[in-house]
Amino acid sequence: MIVRSILVVCIGNICRSPVGGRFLESLVPSVNITSAGLYALVGFPADSQTSVAASRRGISLAGHVARQFTSKMGASCDLILVMEASHRRIIDDLAPSLTGRTMLFDNWTGGKGIADPYNQPDIQHLTAVDQISKAALAWSERLT
Repeated sequence: MIVRSILVVCIGNICRSPVGGRFLESLVPSVNITSAGLYALVGFPADSQTSVAASRRGISLAGHVARQFTSKMGASCDLILVMEASHRRIIDDLAPSLTGRTMLFDNWTGGKGIADPYNQPDIQHLTAVDQISKAALAWSERLT
């Protein structure tokens, strides 16, 4: 399957999915990459702690604005990458037709999911960013 578009999904679209999207954009610029949240904080910028952690790893979240996931949005993408198995189940319930194109973001680096750092200490944000970075690299190797 040729992947031309990827949607990265988490819960609020202010921590994990923006980081995942930006890492993938930097690694696979030929693919259209967007992000959204299952229960998005629509209109909010990226979380400040996550932004600091991402910038420490060379990724800017400047300009990010949280968006709500919709089945139409998912249907317009070739691949949907979620941060936790529960996110895949939610998408399966909302849009059963997307089941075959929804996978874990960390599928190639353990497949255990990436914990939400929201309202956690700074170290949790850096840990999540590092896990996302490794997973994005693994995806980029398979997509190029």
